[in-house]
Amino acid sequence: MSEGRGVRGVKSAARTVALLELLAARGEQPSRLDQLAKDLGVPRSSMYQLLQTLVDCGWVRTDATGSLYGIGIRALLTGTSYLDGDRRIRAVRPYLDEASDALGETIHMARLDGADVVYLATRESHEYLRTISRVGRRVPAHAGALGKALLAERADDELPLMDEPLTALTENTHTGRAALLADLAQVRERGYSIDREETVTGIAGFGFALRCDTPATDAISCSVPVARLTGEHEVRIVSVMRETRAKIETHLPPVSGAPDWR
Repeated sequence: MSEGRGVRGVKSAARTVALLELLAARGEQPSRLDQLAKDLGVPRSSMYQLLQTLVDCGWVRTDATGSLYGIGIRALLTGTSYLDGDRRIRAVRPYLDEASDALGETIHMARLDGADVVYLATRESHEYLRTISRVGRRVPAHAGALGKALLAERADDELPLMDEPLTALTENTHTGRAALLADLAQVRERGYSIDREETVTGIAGFGFALRCDTPATDAISCSVPVARLTGEHEVRIVSVMRETRAKIETHLPPVSGAPDWR
């Protein structure tokens, strides 16, 4: 149990958060009591009591037999509240719409969270529609355009990376630190990141950090199927996204009276 700001952590609260994060990470794959107890190093009886409390509160759901568990609907309500309450996300959305209309491609906004990026807003291409929204989903920061754009805003010795080998999402994902650092050096020189099928096979991405914070915590990107990515289209994507970033950084209104969230 770690201590922060001189206050000792509450063990039961930390255990509850760890359980919810574990269930959320498993998505549609249900979990059994014994496996959850083992994965979190919690006595079976304690895990059962915790699960039943969270089921009663709607944070965890269970099947008709009471033997399988998954994340509950209350988690969705809380996540939606985060999106609705963030003034920056609301301010950036019109610019995402503008970029999507100009390019006809999918535009994303994401935020760095530890070693991952979390999608906060998406405008889908009219030609390439996903069946599942990316909003709220996590991707390793080293594996895509959004994450690499944000990692490049930090010094190499300050990068929030997991141990090698880094997680591979496709055969093109950087799994070694040296290769990633070389890529990030190019990102800094170029001013934006490029993801050539590193996150999803068949999809390329171009990421641009929003320098509204130091270092930047948010980024925008454009995703496009490689089958449609001609040299001319790539040049236009970079031009439009650079312009979009400049507009956001210039016109993003000061968040008067808002907390300085950390």
